[in-house]
Amino acid sequence: MTTQSVTMPFPARMKTELQIDPVLLGLVLALLMGGFVILASASISISDNATHNPFFYIQRQLLAAAIGGAAGFVCLFVPMQVWRSLGPVMLLLGLLLLLVVLIPGVGREVNGSTRWVRIGIMNLQVSEPARLCFILYLAGYLVRRNKSVREEFTGFLRPMIVLSVACVLLLAEPDFGATVVLLATALVMMFVAGARIRDFLVFFTAAILVLAALAVASPYRMQRLTGFLDPWADPFNSGFQLTQSLIAIGRGEWFGVGLGDSVQKLFYLPEAHTDFVFAVYAEEFGLVGSLLLIAIFLALLWRVFKLAMRAADAERFFDAYLAIGLGTWLGIQAFINIGVNMGLLPTKGLTLPLISYGRSSLIITMICVALLLRIHHELAVDAKPVNRKRGKKGGKS
Repeated sequence: MTTQSVTMPFPARMKTELQIDPVLLGLVLALLMGGFVILASASISISDNATHNPFFYIQRQLLAAAIGGAAGFVCLFVPMQVWRSLGPVMLLLGLLLLLVVLIPGVGREVNGSTRWVRIGIMNLQVSEPARLCFILYLAGYLVRRNKSVREEFTGFLRPMIVLSVACVLLLAEPDFGATVVLLATALVMMFVAGARIRDFLVFFTAAILVLAALAVASPYRMQRLTGFLDPWADPFNSGFQLTQSLIAIGRGEWFGVGLGDSVQKLFYLPEAHTDFVFAVYAEEFGLVGSLLLIAIFLALLWRVFKLAMRAADAERFFDAYLAIGLGTWLGIQAFINIGVNMGLLPTKGLTLPLISYGRSSLIITMICVALLLRIHHELAVDAKPVNRKRGKKGGKS
């Protein structure tokens, strides 16, 4: 690898033919296209009842996909060196987004939570772009201060204090699920960067104690955290969503009842097109279909983490940490969503990436995919001169 390829001017980079990872792109497109089909089925009755347009939600999701695709296409041509240099700006932007939503009259309240800001034709859930901003900042910090992170508690503590401030702002919305995802992703990135086990365990324990205290202090959160343990104890109140989700999954049996034939989506299962879309999918496609969907997510994570290892081997550590962060984020969010649907985890209000209805989530996820494709492109471009040089040596011998 040459330093010239890393610092190459942006216009020159644009002249290089894009090197796209077909496996990564194929897995993402499979989830995205399949997600449109699943969402159309899960939302058709809700859309028709709420707006008299059975395709209302799928049309909005398609528009979000177009916006996300356009934004991702632009990001695909931005060198990773630029993203690395924008780390402090990304941090400030993320904090600003979380502050703006809390301003009275600016943030929009839905179901008791103030998580959205009206931007043009849509409501933006600020935790989504803010999380991406924090991951970009942290990846850059881990490169700049790697020795300090590995050897000093202060090197570990500095970014965690900043992210703790972000978590406090998220809890003020409140958005407990986004807080958990952000903290978990940051801790994984710090661990991969070589943070000492002692420092990692101290902060991890402190975070668990604080989150547990917040849950105990709030009867509403405590009810949500404990309700999943025995949803049948109160099936018409606190356990209603989960019992309906379990009924949907149970009805699917091995091969499902067939696409479009779900009964639970007919106003029995709340949030069938967002948080509990997996339950509708499991009802219509059964255990076999559910395992296939989970396998695609696992294959996507495997590809992302393999990309991170390739970047680390090429000593492109910013790219490696960023790929680890993005992969962890998508993996944790998918795991939590599916776990909630199956009654393994308490309700968190997190979407299933690329599947659930959620325009902010879809747009930011597609930008994340573009960043991963950019990492692959730069690795492929930088490897080409090395491969040619090796070929010449092999010919002489």
